[in-house]
Amino acid sequence: MKFYSTRDCAQKTYSAAQVIKQGLADDGGLFVPESIPSLSEADIQRLTALPYPERAADILGRFLTDYTAEELLADCRAAYSESSFEGDAAPLKLLDNRAAILELWHGPTAAFKDMALQIMPRLLSRALVKTGEKRTALILVATSGDTGKAALEGYKDIDGVKIIVFYPVDGVSTVQKLQMATQSGNNVAVRAIHGNFDDAQTGVKMLFAEEALAKELDAQGVFLSSANSINWGRLAPQIVYYVSAYCDLLSEGKIRMGEEINVCVPTGNFGNIFAAYLAKRMGLPIGKLICASNTNNILTDFLRTGVYDRNRSFYLTMSPSMDILISSNLERLLYFVAGHEKTVAYMKSLKETGRYEVEPEILHKINETFIGYFADEEETAKTILTYKQDFDYLLDTHTAVACSAAAQYRADMPQDDRVTVIASTASPYKFAANVYRSLTGKEADSDLAALEQLREVSGVEITYPLRGLESRTVRFRETIMPQDMRDAVTDFAKQ
Repeated sequence: MKFYSTRDCAQKTYSAAQVIKQGLADDGGLFVPESIPSLSEADIQRLTALPYPERAADILGRFLTDYTAEELLADCRAAYSESSFEGDAAPLKLLDNRAAILELWHGPTAAFKDMALQIMPRLLSRALVKTGEKRTALILVATSGDTGKAALEGYKDIDGVKIIVFYPVDGVSTVQKLQMATQSGNNVAVRAIHGNFDDAQTGVKMLFAEEALAKELDAQGVFLSSANSINWGRLAPQIVYYVSAYCDLLSEGKIRMGEEINVCVPTGNFGNIFAAYLAKRMGLPIGKLICASNTNNILTDFLRTGVYDRNRSFYLTMSPSMDILISSNLERLLYFVAGHEKTVAYMKSLKETGRYEVEPEILHKINETFIGYFADEEETAKTILTYKQDFDYLLDTHTAVACSAAAQYRADMPQDDRVTVIASTASPYKFAANVYRSLTGKEADSDLAALEQLREVSGVEITYPLRGLESRTVRFRETIMPQDMRDAVTDFAKQ
């Protein structure tokens, strides 16, 4: 399997190890596979009998063909072990005959990013060997909350790797901020920035694109790589849990082989739902992909109008990991639907004007699979309360957005009786104060006190990685301007 850049019309090819090592293409594009491997009903039936690590090794092996089956199986077993994922990696909780919650937050940082970022450092370590790389990989991460902590946890103390994370100082929850600020490891750094997530993400992309910086770092024996979902090594493992969910529905007798399901995903950067799209393209029987947004509903507007316009108000919400106006992985979808040349034109327009508009026939192709809905703050809070009352199920704020979107779709399409798998992306305790307020109408005594107060009112135990968070030592306190990100990187590279 070879890979292309979404923006390279000449279609220079790269190996899987090269794209995992590099992260972002030299031309600023994202790496995509030259073809989508197929997944037959016989394959699905065989995977149904296997545990999650074996399912993961099988699916990853179809894309990462320069990794051996033995290497992938060893890495997947280590990444998705019981010590990292208590209970199971991606358990499916059935709510009724038409809805199931796919819990993706049972890893060491209580967020779905663990599903990729426990395996990705292992893939990168092998990629460095396979490509003969002798330099140190410096991972740059822009985060809206969860990716940062998951990447820090995955890459801490990994040989040949350093990692620096940038996050918006007022754009993450107190729990997320403390998780990053207290991170252990000798090869990690964290900087808050004055600005929003898009400022952090744009800053990181600019650093990747700067040739002078690359030369400066190279002279020090360092090169840049990424752990965001722009990196194929981060995206590919996310395909696995949608395949796994289908297998589990089969095992539970909730669907028959070949029967289509719908998938609903809360997303801001579009990577998580794009992974579901790839699973569908492989042959997993998926009908509709329901894209769920919060008040920053740029994706909803795009899916309805074909116009992507980030020249709009930006809102800080109770679902901060979705407070994004530049959805990077949408570029990959545009590549598959519209091709190289149009994708290049769209991205050029986005850079120069902050917007682009796809042709009606392109939007029609997208809408054959995708439909978008959003939930504002009031609707998100209402959904959290409703699910606790009706199902005795505790939602986090992001999953509540998805549950609202799924309900809106069901109301609009009552004839669609397919089971909907709803991706649950974080523990409710990562956003305890907002969940507590949604359930009680009261403010918690503090963001940290909210963990215990939510436990008392919900009867649900605090997720294990978050217990005792308030007593951990804060290591990283610095807040910088976006224009100072370059200096932060070069200073850290010298350490």
